Amino acid sequence: MTLLAPTAPRTPVPIPPRTAARRGSAYLSTHPRTRLALLLSAPLFWLGAVYVVALALLLVTAFWTTDTYTGEIRTEFTLDNVITVLTDGFYQGITLRTVGVALAVTAIDVLLAVPIAYFMAMVASPAMQRALVVLVLTPLWASYLVKAFAWRSVLSNDGILEWLLRPLGGHTPGYGIPATIITLAYLWLPYVILPVYAGLERVPNSLLEASGDLGGRSWTTLRLVVLPLAWPAIIAGTIFSFSLSLGDYITVGIVGGGSQMLGTLVYQDIGAANNLPLASAIALIPIIIIFGYLFLVRRTGALDNL
Repeated sequence: MTLLAPTAPRTPVPIPPRTAARRGSAYLSTHPRTRLALLLSAPLFWLGAVYVVALALLLVTAFWTTDTYTGEIRTEFTLDNVITVLTDGFYQGITLRTVGVALAVTAIDVLLAVPIAYFMAMVASPAMQRALVVLVLTPLWASYLVKAFAWRSVLSNDGILEWLLRPLGGHTPGYGIPATIITLAYLWLPYVILPVYAGLERVPNSLLEASGDLGGRSWTTLRLVVLPLAWPAIIAGTIFSFSLSLGDYITVGIVGGGSQMLGTLVYQDIGAANNLPLASAIALIPIIIIFGYLFLVRRTGALDNL
């Protein structure tokens, strides 16, 4: 007969106390929506406090006025600034010029971005794709001011562009609206290439092969298959170039010569004239234009590509 060794008595595991932290943890583990809401509450509060509230204050300030003699802001409701901005020919001309520059920059960037993005997504090898993405992102590592002043040097009368065009009988455009368009198109081109590249990369290769099997040539496939599928991504890229050009004021101050845009008027009214209500009223114009543009393109699915 085998004798079994006596077993030691088991020590009961103590039950942790039901503290508020444990009860909260147990509740969050079974309620994922509440957990997500608490996770997003801090950034959403910061976004609301910094952006939405600041934008609301901007809208309210546009309906105030500035005392002509003392320069103090009077919080009396008035439509004078808004009426002046909307009806004065000077501001209307600046608005048309700003919108024209933004449209020209957007058109140039789309014409340059689509072929580059198509080559990156459809033609280049994986190794070349990575290299091209790095090359597209490289200009973003440089300072905005450095790139703008570099173009000022290139476009000057004794710059490299003049040196290249003079033997061909051409001349540099100098400083002005053409120089502003060229510089802004260079600055915002990566912001257009990347969304278009991302959209083209999602186009299935099977559709291209099917188009080729059905007798579609390269241009036909590009026009009837690729571009319709990439259209939302192209529109998404135009949102960046159009909105950034619409509100820019630094580039036109560096290479624009005596030209003015809405951004420069806002800067001058706040800095030189110390007229914040009028500057706020001017700032309403690009805000309204951008919201109108977003309203027009929302049905294209472009906002899903941002």
